[in-house]
Amino acid sequence: MRCKLGFVLLATTLAGCSHPPYDEPSRGLAAVNVPVLTRADYVFDAVAPDGSLSPAEGGRLDSWFRSLELGYGDTIYVDGDYARAARDEVVQVAGRYGMMVSDGAPVTAGAVQPGTVRVVVSRTRATLPSCPNWSEPSQPNWANRNMSNLGCGVNSNVAAMVANPEDLIHGREGSGVGDPLTSSKAVQSYRIGVPTGQQGLKDISTKKGN
Repeated sequence: MRCKLGFVLLATTLAGCSHPPYDEPSRGLAAVNVPVLTRADYVFDAVAPDGSLSPAEGGRLDSWFRSLELGYGDTIYVDGDYARAARDEVVQVAGRYGMMVSDGAPVTAGAVQPGTVRVVVSRTRATLPSCPNWSEPSQPNWANRNMSNLGCGVNSNVAAMVANPEDLIHGREGSGVGDPLTSSKAVQSYRIGVPTGQQGLKDISTKKGN
C-alpha cells in the first residue's frame, strides 16, 4: 500500500511541474499570427545576339514589365552569357519604371539558350495565410492564453501596406548620402511656427445659426 501511495504522490508531483509545450507561443505578448513572406521569380528570355537587344525585343521587354505592373519592391536581374553586354539596354527599359538592375541573378528553371539573355523579376509578397484564425474559442480560457486570432488585424494591415515586404525581414542600409535641408526641415518648421496658444480660445456656440 505504501509503495502504491508513494507512486501516486510522485506522479502527481511530476504532473504539477510539467506543462504542455503548445501553450508557450500564445502565453506571451507577441502576436500569435505574423506575416509570412513568399517570393516568386518571373523570367523573360530575350533574343540578344552578342548582347544587343533589337528595338523589337526592347519593346517586348517593356510590354512584359508593364504586364507585371513593375514597381517598388521588385528586384530585376539579368542572366546569361551576354548579361553584362545587355545590362545597359535592360537598365534603360527598367529606368522608365524608376527601377534599377541588381547584380547577380537567382537560380531559375531551364538553361539560358545561346544568343539570348534572361531577365528575372523577383517579387516578394507578405500575407497572413492563417487569418482569420478562430481555431480556439475565446471562452473559457482556463490557461490564460492569448486569443488564436491575436495579431490578424494589425499584421494584415501591415502586410497590405508595406511597400517592400523584404523590409519586414531586414532593414535597408543607408547610402551614406544625406541632405541636411531635408533632415532639418521638421526642426525649422517647429521653430518658425506660431504656437497655437497665442491665438487664444475660440468662441464657439452650440446654438444653430451662430
